[in-house]
Parts: sequence; C-alpha cells; structure tokens
Amino acid sequence: MKKPTQDERKHRCTRKRRYRTQGDALDAALLAGVERQRQAYRCTLCGHWHLTSV
Repeated sequence: MKKPTQDERKHRCTRKRRYRTQGDALDAALLAGVERQRQAYRCTLCGHWHLTSV
C-alpha cells in the first residue's frame, strides 16, 4: 500500500470533526455510545484531536 500524499492526508483531516482536547474527543465518543470502538489522536496537520476506529 502506498503512502498517502500530503493532499490526501489534508483531505482526510478536513473531513473529520476536530476537537480541542483529547477529553473532548473521548466525551463525544461516549455520548455517541461508541467509546469502546474509538480512540482519540492528535492530528499532525491541524493540531486538533480526531477520533479513529480501533
């Protein structure tokens, strides 16, 4: 599998919700009832937090 380009990474980032803190991201997962299926990670492009599937 090839490494995504900078444009592809930026597109993925902009499609996701951004959270100010890791706690905010995990709280959103909890409210959605998917906290066990999601992890929060800090995005290297925007500096905010996103949720990803585990």
